[in-house]
Amino acid sequence: MLRGSSRALGNAAIAPVRIAGSRRLFSHTVRTTQRSKLVYALVTSSVAAGTLWYNISNRSVVYNDAPSSSTESTLKAASASTKTVVVEDEGLSALVWGSNKTHLLNDELPESIRVPTTSDWFKNVALRDLALHENHAACIDARGDVYQWGDGFFGVEPGSSHSRPQLTLKGKNITQLQVTRSRVFALSASGRVYVLSSRQADQALPSGTQTPASTPWWGTGWFWGEEEQVDFAEITPKEKLKRGERFVQISAGSDHLLALTSDGRTFAHPATLNANSHGQLGFRKCDVPAPADLKQFHLPHQHPRVPLELTPKSIADPYAKSSPAIRPVGSAPRLTEAFVGKEAAAAGLDDSNIRWSDKLFEVPALKGVKADRIAAGGRSSFVKTPDGKVLGWGANEYGQLGLGGNITLDTITVPTEVILWRMTPGSTRTTCLDMFAGGDLTIFEVQRSDGSGIPYIDVLSCGNGQYGGLGNAQYSNAQASPVRAKNVSGLLEYSEFHKNLQPIVPETVSVSPTGHVLLTLDTRRHAGPGGGGRDVMAWGANFDYQLGTGKRGSQSTPTLIETMDGGRFMLQSKRADEVRDMQGNVWKKGVEVEQRIVAGWNNSIVYWRIQ
Repeated sequence: MLRGSSRALGNAAIAPVRIAGSRRLFSHTVRTTQRSKLVYALVTSSVAAGTLWYNISNRSVVYNDAPSSSTESTLKAASASTKTVVVEDEGLSALVWGSNKTHLLNDELPESIRVPTTSDWFKNVALRDLALHENHAACIDARGDVYQWGDGFFGVEPGSSHSRPQLTLKGKNITQLQVTRSRVFALSASGRVYVLSSRQADQALPSGTQTPASTPWWGTGWFWGEEEQVDFAEITPKEKLKRGERFVQISAGSDHLLALTSDGRTFAHPATLNANSHGQLGFRKCDVPAPADLKQFHLPHQHPRVPLELTPKSIADPYAKSSPAIRPVGSAPRLTEAFVGKEAAAAGLDDSNIRWSDKLFEVPALKGVKADRIAAGGRSSFVKTPDGKVLGWGANEYGQLGLGGNITLDTITVPTEVILWRMTPGSTRTTCLDMFAGGDLTIFEVQRSDGSGIPYIDVLSCGNGQYGGLGNAQYSNAQASPVRAKNVSGLLEYSEFHKNLQPIVPETVSVSPTGHVLLTLDTRRHAGPGGGGRDVMAWGANFDYQLGTGKRGSQSTPTLIETMDGGRFMLQSKRADEVRDMQGNVWKKGVEVEQRIVAGWNNSIVYWRIQ
């Protein structure tokens, strides 16, 4: 039994899902011309009818995307050549699909991958984390080292790179990654935040340069014979952390970074001069190193700093979107100094250098507000408190902050509470469990309970749903009030342990900056002995086959991904015989791993993650 959906969804003990509007990856078809010929033959002569009956009873199955002249052997050969597999396999291998134009999925696969296909880059490899951007990507292998790849990383034209992932950051025990267009941010197990360039050419170190990115600025790696081969830097907090306090989570937007400490303090970092274009930092004033001082970053002396004021564009120039005909004569000119301040503009700041801003600044409005979760959209920011409340600020022109239709401002500079209980009875209690953001789309996972029945989980979405990313069966390019996503909200299943119905909880959600969403349902928790894996639901933009359905065409309703034989695409967990690092060396044996799905820029990937 399911609550809040029109079809049944379950695990091994419940009938398979049949979502309205979904299609099988391959469906049997009988051509109209064949039926016409059959009728004609039966009418004209009994001999022709018998012959036609023999041909039909012995014909091979022809799929709807195969040429009419294909035979069964041709279909098998074509299937083998694309390395198409189902989720369950003997070893560890990543599954990829969607756009491969910049070689983020594999250098030997085609530019467009229609169905889940294995990538040899991650054979018998389990990762700690993986992040995809438009032209470059990065991952953390089992040893905690960072690897980068992609046409953007190697600095070549799209489609011309044929290089495997390259080791860039070694020996820092990295646990989390976040990527922007020009940066790769890495969080270590000890709570340190590092930054690298997204381009290999910008990571080169001059010969004899000391280790650049430790604290203090003077490196010691040269003394111990551990000189770094790649340029990177550490970002430190401006305000001193308490004893034992460390950073535990990072989340990056297009031009800014959020960081959360173990004590629940929220920090922000301007990655570029455009980091506060819509107030997403939560503050305007900060300071950065003097540009001339960046050339002697390793020298032990007092580093001069330049005051910086990053004013949101809508405040610095209220008529930025107005036509010249209605722009007042005395209005502020459209100058860069209006956004970054006169002193900073005169100093000649260059945000292409990874050290142009070296600090994390605590968000002033959130001092004293404890958070346990952060999320950054493209130009927006969110924090969640332990009691299930959400605060959001930044860009809001598509309603991605979820503040409701009455808020028409496109820039919110102060953290404001998001109301997630609109259109619910007054007796219903709503608590946010998690939140996910990507681009101009935001998703909230909330638990609803009226105290008298079984609580259930709703998936709410807001923002730009032009390509169906809202999941509410509509294509709306602006949604200010969070709406309920269909087929993944209010789901219940029978629990063998509790002997009653329990909510099906979305385990992970990955939101692509380009408009598609991948959600994993924890349909294994209450399955009992012999239970299966975790179902994957997909919806949103699908112009490059990033939904894994094998067909183009965006979907506005969450739909199950299916395997070649029509089964449910389910993610698994297991104990791996051995796990290798990205160099191919055995790291450990008997490691618990699970499959994790990531929505990238018009593509998707399933990789094995160390639990």
